[in-house]
Amino acid sequence: MTVAIVTGSAGLIGAEAVRFLATQGLDVVGIDNDMRRYFFGDSASTHWSRNELCNGLRNYKHIEADIRDADAMDRLFASYGTSVGLVVHTAAQPSHDWAAREPITDFTVNANGTLVLLEAVRKHCPEAAFIYCSTNKVYGDTPNRLPLVEGELRWELDPSHTYAEHGIDESMSIDASMHSLFGVSKASADLMVQEYGRYFGMKTACFRGGCLTGPGHSGAELHGFLSYLVKCAVTGTPYTVFGYKAKQVRDNIHSYDLVNAFWHFFQHPRSGEIYNIGGSRFSNCSMLEAIALCEEITGKPMKWSYSDQSRAGDHIWWISDVRRFQSHYPDWHYRYDIRAILEQIHDSARGRTL
Repeated sequence: MTVAIVTGSAGLIGAEAVRFLATQGLDVVGIDNDMRRYFFGDSASTHWSRNELCNGLRNYKHIEADIRDADAMDRLFASYGTSVGLVVHTAAQPSHDWAAREPITDFTVNANGTLVLLEAVRKHCPEAAFIYCSTNKVYGDTPNRLPLVEGELRWELDPSHTYAEHGIDESMSIDASMHSLFGVSKASADLMVQEYGRYFGMKTACFRGGCLTGPGHSGAELHGFLSYLVKCAVTGTPYTVFGYKAKQVRDNIHSYDLVNAFWHFFQHPRSGEIYNIGGSRFSNCSMLEAIALCEEITGKPMKWSYSDQSRAGDHIWWISDVRRFQSHYPDWHYRYDIRAILEQIHDSARGRTL
């Protein structure tokens, strides 16, 4: 039986990956020590998600361990050896703002933890596919130098620009920009994943996500904007928008659609690949548009305010060009657009607050 190891297994993408892979008949081993609670407080804990996985899946085993612990990871991978066919690495410190509070913690989780995992795979299961959940923040604030045009509800790219029709592709430079410390730690891991693919011939891929979202997200103010926005809309909690006239644009991809992309890669893996992955032109919104949709779905006005102070390294406009991935895996398609995503998050948030 093929074993899949999923890090950050109780988080949004990790838990989605666990459920998907278990349904495909793989034995799934999850690694998660609920550091999200340490990062963002009790309300962001993923303990509830861990319980759902442990209680609901027969072919799932949970390991509470820290990916930075090289000895623990070595023992774990040694115990399964070449039975491991897939590693989905989603564990991370995911916030710009939090990274500046504890830079060493941020870097060791995101960069060192990834290196520890790569070495464990190289040593014990070198033929396994290694999928790294990277981020569009590896490009730093370079997207903010694109020629943007202000509309009534959103910033939009000048229609004459090469990225206008499909979004930003992988040719954008990651150099000479401000990334935030989080962006740097994720970029470091991203480059290492590529290098293990190219230098050692391992089957690795970096999926540089836009906004990853879905009903399984434990959204917090510092991370998970759609999930946290809907939570505020449902509970009446005040929400603050930071900068760019509340017209900043994000593409949003449902956790299922992302994990389905992982699955397609696993079926026919490649070495040292990079893919921009997100909602693309299919699923995106500005902050103002997201607020309006939340008000429409909940049937009540939101309590929100605006701050002129934008977040360091934050993007004004991001839409992913996913054509590179689609060219390699043409059978992959989206299931959820922005409205369907918000409605699912809303139903889940209401269920947890009632």
